[in-house]
Amino acid sequence: MIDTVGGTGLRRKDFLSVLDLSADGLVRLLDVASRLKSERARSVRGPASTALAGRHVATCFQKPSLRTRSTFEIAVRELGGDVLQVPPESFDGAREPLADVARNLERWVHALILRTFAQDKAAAVAAVAARLHVVNALTDEEHPCQALADFLTLRERWGGWQGRALAYVGDGNNVAASLTHAAALLGVSIRLATPEGYELPARVIATARTASDNADIRCTHDPEEAVSGAHAVYTDVWASMGQEAEADRRRRAFRPYQVNRELMQRAAPGALFMHCLPAHRDEEVTAEVLESAASVVFDQAENRLHTQKALLLMLLT
Repeated sequence: MIDTVGGTGLRRKDFLSVLDLSADGLVRLLDVASRLKSERARSVRGPASTALAGRHVATCFQKPSLRTRSTFEIAVRELGGDVLQVPPESFDGAREPLADVARNLERWVHALILRTFAQDKAAAVAAVAARLHVVNALTDEEHPCQALADFLTLRERWGGWQGRALAYVGDGNNVAASLTHAAALLGVSIRLATPEGYELPARVIATARTASDNADIRCTHDPEEAVSGAHAVYTDVWASMGQEAEADRRRRAFRPYQVNRELMQRAAPGALFMHCLPAHRDEEVTAEVLESAASVVFDQAENRLHTQKALLLMLLT
């Protein structure tokens, strides 16, 4: 295991992956997020309300965003900081080299919230700007901020992790990767059901297993096998951003993986339904399941705010 930096539970100055946190660091982040959520619900102006006073956080979104962008901007402001929106074309490398953009930003701001395409681009920005804290707000390979909110939601409903199993049904995409990373760190059993040809990359699973002795990761092509006895069932859209041209082919491949009433009945009694949103009703999930009492999708969306506030505190204070 890699040593963490300064006792924060972070392995580096940036948050590009869930695995940039230690297991203890992830638990600590969730603890802080719970406290911040409680204070906000009670309209308590706690010490964190001025924690980022005098600090500037830049955001750059090269892909569409509702939840991530809104919650990060609110988070920075509620912590007393200032937000700068950087035009997305600044990071396409056409006007000036990416390295130059990064080295300019580190002279002006303390952190960059970056939603982009390749994970390597976020890593390159982080590597060249030694003073800039870079946060992965989604890449094609990982979506770590979503996983933070997901596991805060699960802890609120479950109380703890012991003996819990999470089933993910659908595309082996960036959401599945970050879920697997977080589950491995926290000792939650994760079962991944994907069509052939759409599996989570083997390197993601290998890295998760290397990062934690508690990793329990099972892969299958059978959604019923994955969901059987699970305490939560998670899915995502069948065609992510940038895959629209593949939509018809993906619908055919993923149709047997729809989360519906029959599939949910195979889960443990009281099992939760999860989705990172936006959702396509009656495609990857039926409207009946999405709108059911089992669904915690809007809790997940709310918890984006609280976990991202905790992350900013961990990075910048």
